[in-house]
Amino acid sequence: MRLINALLTFIFSIISLITYSQNNFGPSEKHASATTGNTPGVLTGKITDAKTGEALPGASIYLHDLKKGTISNDKGQYRIANLNAGKYLIEITYRGYSTIIETVVVNGDTQKDFALKEAVVENEEVTVTGVSSATRIRQSPQPVEVLKKEQLFNVSATNAIDALAKTVPGVNGLSTGPAISKPFIRGLGYNRVVTINDGIRQEGQQWGDEHGIEIDDYSIQRVEVLKGPASLMYGSDALAGVINIITQRPVADGHITANVLSEYQTNNALRGFYGDVAGTKNGFSFNAYGSYKGAQDYRNKYDGRVFNSKFYNQNFGGMLGYSGAWGYSHIMVSNFDQHIGMVEGDRDSATGAFVKALPGGTQSIAGNDDFKKITPEIPWQHIRHFKVATDNNFALGKGNMDVTLGYQQNQRQEFGNADEANTPNAWFSLKTINYAVRWHLPATQNWKTTIGITGMSQNNTNKAEEVIIPDYDLFDIGGFVFTHYQKNKLSLNGGIRFDSRHVNGKPMTVDNDLKFTGFTRNFSNISGSVGLSYAASDLVTLKFNVARGFRAPNLAELASNGAHEGTNRYEVGANDLKSETSLQVDGGFDLNSEHVSLETSLFYNHISNFIFYEKLSNNAAADSILTDPDTGNELNVYHFDQRNANLYGAELALDIHPHPLDWLHFRNAFSYTRAQFTSAVDGTKNIPSIPAARLFTDLAVNFLPKGKTLRNLHLNLESDYTFQQDHPFTGFATETATPGYWLINTGIGGDFVNHGKTLFSLRFTAYNLGDVAYQNHLSRLKYTAVNNVTGRAGVFNMGRNFGFKLNIPLDFNW
Repeated sequence: MRLINALLTFIFSIISLITYSQNNFGPSEKHASATTGNTPGVLTGKITDAKTGEALPGASIYLHDLKKGTISNDKGQYRIANLNAGKYLIEITYRGYSTIIETVVVNGDTQKDFALKEAVVENEEVTVTGVSSATRIRQSPQPVEVLKKEQLFNVSATNAIDALAKTVPGVNGLSTGPAISKPFIRGLGYNRVVTINDGIRQEGQQWGDEHGIEIDDYSIQRVEVLKGPASLMYGSDALAGVINIITQRPVADGHITANVLSEYQTNNALRGFYGDVAGTKNGFSFNAYGSYKGAQDYRNKYDGRVFNSKFYNQNFGGMLGYSGAWGYSHIMVSNFDQHIGMVEGDRDSATGAFVKALPGGTQSIAGNDDFKKITPEIPWQHIRHFKVATDNNFALGKGNMDVTLGYQQNQRQEFGNADEANTPNAWFSLKTINYAVRWHLPATQNWKTTIGITGMSQNNTNKAEEVIIPDYDLFDIGGFVFTHYQKNKLSLNGGIRFDSRHVNGKPMTVDNDLKFTGFTRNFSNISGSVGLSYAASDLVTLKFNVARGFRAPNLAELASNGAHEGTNRYEVGANDLKSETSLQVDGGFDLNSEHVSLETSLFYNHISNFIFYEKLSNNAAADSILTDPDTGNELNVYHFDQRNANLYGAELALDIHPHPLDWLHFRNAFSYTRAQFTSAVDGTKNIPSIPAARLFTDLAVNFLPKGKTLRNLHLNLESDYTFQQDHPFTGFATETATPGYWLINTGIGGDFVNHGKTLFSLRFTAYNLGDVAYQNHLSRLKYTAVNNVTGRAGVFNMGRNFGFKLNIPLDFNW
């Protein structure tokens, strides 16, 4: 309590200081009253073609900070009501035209017209990730990538993270089969990446190798990926970056929209269905959605069908909200339910065929009927993630305040005993309350400042016999000050944050033996960042950022004591671990011209006290080995250690669309990360789980942008080359080198229209046309058992796969 009081005192002191500085050094009261106030107004205007002057019906007008928008009518006119006087960042988008992002001053009834220019690419976006309010990406000093629903529709993947990994340079997925993929940003993952879903930090079992993110990819409307430390805004764990997934937000005022989506993939007979309906009228908003996805065992050229790679999941949710001059309030609910088979890779020694476990400790060769099921076999997992959250924004005088509160329960059951197939061996029940309060001070002519408190309260309970981590309680709180300065071509932002985390691990007795000793740890840290973005010209933007991030050790690192099935590892935590801290420098530049777009980013990251696991030696200086009482297998004992580490790398994206061939796009993306400990660990300095360098090239053509029956016809041919990863973490035989591989993919799709309205969209993709047998360096299936017949180690990734997607959009005036 004393720590919390001290933190609150610190925050209110900062508030007083900033208020004093604005009153004494800000603009005159006369000027301030012209741009801020409390009188509700209406913003109206017209959207036209800059060249012809013709109206553009169906253009999107959106205010990100207010989560409010509309669509221009048949005459190109728009209207947004209930706006308090002030400054708003407005985004105008229309397919085939350059996006306009502009700060608009509203004071009572205000008219603002926009003229859009035709363009072959969108080179301007808005981000809300890592900043206190909506900001042009061009003004963000840290690299941010934005993916919209339309772009995700063109990607064929089996889960949300795989879709990002195929699209965003510097993002990878640590996978355990097609259903489980953990996000990695620039070589860092697990609890070093924060995933945000609809404003709430997603909390599951991020520490586990075989634990995904429990988010339905069909429901995603927009994804923002921030690469680099973001502890200033998000506290502990945002050491590598943030993936901000938005699934629910109000649709345009006066409209009811609906979507019906279906998908099929040939390799594993994946079939998916999704439907939603949403509406906004006079400030009232609603949304409801549901989805289902199921897949059989996938196949590749070397392994044939990979037994027990099957899965199925379903999800449903919705939103209710109201918006007025006072602000807005939304309540959101989602319920994700997934069943996943776990690939162990055990094979028959004589034939090399996969085997399945049977009751009585026996096994049999998996047959064709076993491969075609979508219901997992032993071992398998059942994951349920329920979440309810409220997102609010209140006008307070000349400023406003965001208040976010969420509750989520993550339940993970693991089944591994064929004799008791419906009794979980392990059952983690994690309950989390998230909270955030952010006060946005009145904006001056050049400054926007936010003060906030964020944190969470967490409780974990084990409900089955197999226990890997103890029951625990966690309380986390942090306070920050963030400010943004904008004048002419220069954007400068930064701030400072203080965090405190209290962890209470509970003593636990298993089979009358004390397995976990109770412990209490407190972690605190100061984080901060400062960065600038400078528009050197209308075409070139220079960026530079320095940030300090931190991550408190997770419960597995502090207190684990148990066997991790499929890894031949018995894991022991270390209560005395220190927090990881990082100092990262980012620099780069963006070039955006009518026919060439170039984005570059270089980074260097020094991490103190990087946590990893290593083999534990016994008194005779030999490997420590335990026998698993359930399986009788001998397991190497690992414990956690810490070393300093350095990571550096680069991402580059080049998009060429030459004139007069505006329908042609030649996109190239390259990413590279190198990571080493400052001193050798068991003979190697290389850090584990670092992705290989990758070069992605996409040659695409776009036709019929204004076709009467078929519109926006898109054809592309992709070259996806992953280099050899010859810098593995070979300590304790943890990793091996991974050969490079080259995949060729293609796709075709378009919109079918009638009287200017889209009836449906179709997309066909072909992935891995050459049916290349490959293993990604971050695939955990790479380390399953050796096939004694072929001599090949591990299981290979998915082979040739054809995908089909159909989306039917509906839009009605309300």
